[in-house]
Amino acid sequence: MTLKIVPPSKLANVRLLHQFNNRITVVTKTWLVEKCPEGYPRLAAFLSSEHNFSIYRGFTYLHSRVLLGLQDQLVALERELDMKDRLDNSNDLTDRLRSRARDEIEDTGSRSRSIILNDIRLKLGEYNEFLAKAKDIVSFHKPSGRDYSSVSNWMWIKNPLVAKEQAFIRHKEDLLTLHSGREWCGFDGFIEMVLLKLDCRLIRRIFVAPELRNKTIDGNMHYYTRSRVDKLIGVIITAIVFVLLVLPVVAMYRLTAFKNSEQSIFHAVGVLVVFTLLFSATMSLVTKAQRHELFASSAAYCAVLVVFISNFGNLA
Repeated sequence: MTLKIVPPSKLANVRLLHQFNNRITVVTKTWLVEKCPEGYPRLAAFLSSEHNFSIYRGFTYLHSRVLLGLQDQLVALERELDMKDRLDNSNDLTDRLRSRARDEIEDTGSRSRSIILNDIRLKLGEYNEFLAKAKDIVSFHKPSGRDYSSVSNWMWIKNPLVAKEQAFIRHKEDLLTLHSGREWCGFDGFIEMVLLKLDCRLIRRIFVAPELRNKTIDGNMHYYTRSRVDKLIGVIITAIVFVLLVLPVVAMYRLTAFKNSEQSIFHAVGVLVVFTLLFSATMSLVTKAQRHELFASSAAYCAVLVVFISNFGNLA
């Protein structure tokens, strides 16, 4: 028995399920952006139509204001507790500082030490909880320039909300994206731009899943299946790495295998340096490798080429 998912031509009930010739056919449900009511419903449908479009404000300024307020309240409580400790110490009431039980019995003031500590405990819990949430907000990724442009252009063209309420998209530095999938770099955007330039029926059939074709009827909106684009990018990167490995080996073989001289070795070293630089530049452009990862991969690449130079010299 095989499972076949049939794309709908319009909104369909996902519960529709029937069996025909031992094949289970599931009619999926796709939200058509233009079919949603205008205003917030249509904006929500658009933002949820693509993971990269899930862009919202982080309110980092307000988080900072609240944290600063809680921090100052804790500082005031800390100062009050310290002043009370010093006052008891200067008045020869050190027994209160050495015994919590005695302090609770003898200290009958409106702001006893136990009341101050209880206020500190409550305020610290509130501060720590909000601090952890603020840390989570900071850990969110910023939307890429292409995603921000796509969302902002759609909003300014369609005007789904009144001007005052859709102005949040102008706070570019305060926007966060909920998407945290595959590593994103400029090379991915370049590939999607090429697909957009070459847009035709064949491109849409290969790189657009059936359910994505039913998300909009707007000819200016293009959705590409992320997994299919990732596979294309993987193939391209594999081809680039293959070329960067084969070309220098062939070049150094030609230089060292038939002419065993200092000049040929020097030329082979030049080829090694040039291709190592090309490899490093390529990896920094097509991947999001960190500095230490880029350094390690370049060092390994250079070491492989050095081994080839020495082997070719021995063969000559």
